[in-house]
Amino acid sequence: MRGGGWVESKTKRHEHLYQENQKDKARLLISCPDQPGIVAAVSDYLFKQGANILASNQYSTDRHNGTFFMRIEFEAPDLHMKEAMFKTGFTPVAERFDMEWDIIFAYKMKRMAIFVSKELHCLRELLWEWQSGDLMADIPLVISNHEDARELVESLQIPFYYLPMTKETKQKVEEEQLRLLTEYSIDVIALARYMRILSPEFVARQKNKIINIHHSFLPAFVGAKPYERAFDRGVKLIGATSHYVTDDLDEGPIIEQDIMRVNHQDDVRKIKKIGASIERSVLARAVKWHLEDRIIVHGNKTIVF
Repeated sequence: MRGGGWVESKTKRHEHLYQENQKDKARLLISCPDQPGIVAAVSDYLFKQGANILASNQYSTDRHNGTFFMRIEFEAPDLHMKEAMFKTGFTPVAERFDMEWDIIFAYKMKRMAIFVSKELHCLRELLWEWQSGDLMADIPLVISNHEDARELVESLQIPFYYLPMTKETKQKVEEEQLRLLTEYSIDVIALARYMRILSPEFVARQKNKIINIHHSFLPAFVGAKPYERAFDRGVKLIGATSHYVTDDLDEGPIIEQDIMRVNHQDDVRKIKKIGASIERSVLARAVKWHLEDRIIVHGNKTIVF
């Protein structure tokens, strides 16, 4: 077996092993008004279901009238056969504490679409992490407004959709994108340097499901040509920011950021190269955390466990 077929077979093995190892594991995400007894009630419920807590993280914005956040990983015998029972049984606990909550069953891999334009470094990073088994998602399609990524994507046996967009065709193209997202049952979208602004209507259909990489350390140098503006300003640090997309351009809840040093000897080309390295690692981390259900959105901020 050669080429794309070998890659597909290797990836399927990663997915099969992951699903087998995770079939009796789940993640419980909670946010609610902070008050006594939350941890005890949640732990008691899981204990009564025969569950074993593998990891537990919690945080409160303020112990007096604040918001409490919690993420628990647990396993239970034959959990994959008791999904409805676990959710139904937890409802009274959630209602008692006025919780927003979800139980996510770990073996159900999320289905991720990747949007990309001409610059491919972030796409390459996501696909490499996926091939190596370090990014556990199903990637059923890649959408682009340019042809540059086609050869790379199709070499991995992933369907590639070329949907060029102009100001006049934007609405029609977005309608087709949404149709594809529905057809492929997509759970999350990674914008791997997709250089088009999504409409409010599109974003509203995918709330907290679109992860963008912005090529600057937000809120500095928001908008276009951040590296050129950083060079003109003589900055000593450059960075990248991954965030959820909202109607407010580049102002959605921030998931992850990172920086690297530059100096007066670095021209715009060198700064962009350094920036690309930061971008791809920051986006990959943000996407992984979303796939692992480590993020709770609170207003325009995120809690990342």
